[in-house]
Amino acid sequence: MTPGAPPIVRRRRSTVAWRSTAVALVSTTVVLGGLAWVVVNAPNWPEVQQDFLDGPIFWESLPDLIAAFWTNIRLFLIAEALVLPFGLLLAIMRGLPGPVFVPIRGLATAYVDIFRAVPGIVVIYVLGFGVPGLQIPGVPNEAFFWAVVALTLIYSAYVSEVYRAGIESVHPSQDAAARSLGLSRLQSMRHVILPQAIRRVTPPLLNDFIGLQKDTVLVSFIGVVEIFRTAQIDQAANFNFTPVIAVALVFIVVTIPLARFTDWLVARDKRRAAAGGAR
Repeated sequence: MTPGAPPIVRRRRSTVAWRSTAVALVSTTVVLGGLAWVVVNAPNWPEVQQDFLDGPIFWESLPDLIAAFWTNIRLFLIAEALVLPFGLLLAIMRGLPGPVFVPIRGLATAYVDIFRAVPGIVVIYVLGFGVPGLQIPGVPNEAFFWAVVALTLIYSAYVSEVYRAGIESVHPSQDAAARSLGLSRLQSMRHVILPQAIRRVTPPLLNDFIGLQKDTVLVSFIGVVEIFRTAQIDQAANFNFTPVIAVALVFIVVTIPLARFTDWLVARDKRRAAAGGAR
């Protein structure tokens, strides 16, 4: 509410705000209530409820699922620590100027194109089963190791494009000004271009890492016992799919705060841009 506005204007704005909130609450209640009515009145709702929403099985399986979720967290943290620098390196390689760097640009472009085109589960299968099958001396055969490698290769391709968009969003005059002050191309990239680019692409990077966090469940297909694999074991033992619903709830609880934090960063950047444009 604007400070110093006349009392009648403030009252009117307050009334409009309350009315909008009430309408939003009523419309949300009607929509959700309608969906709930349709679901619970479906012909096979009792069977679905028993198979997917069994309370005792949910609480029985939840401790094991939470314990297994630490494997997903380890996968996520290790892969993220590798994706950030590797993706940045790929973005820099794709932006190297001059004909002498054509082979490097071509290799980086081919890497990004291939790993963005191939489904992630295929990459995980090939690395998780194919490479250990070669029995190369000194090469690890652990499923967890190749799960980290697969996730790193996949998401580095996506993150490199985010970095590249940020680098290209910095006006060329920034680099020209830095070079005129005696900085080399590398120094200009390190001290002038990258700080601005990374600050601009932080929200998209967080969105990619939300996807990475969810995709850690894909490594269950090569034998890593994480939260989804544990849910499959519990589901097979109980002939009930409730543990899978428990997995969904665990990811919702973890992911939604990160999504809201990303939205807050986007809104903050918009406010800063608007404040800068108003000067």
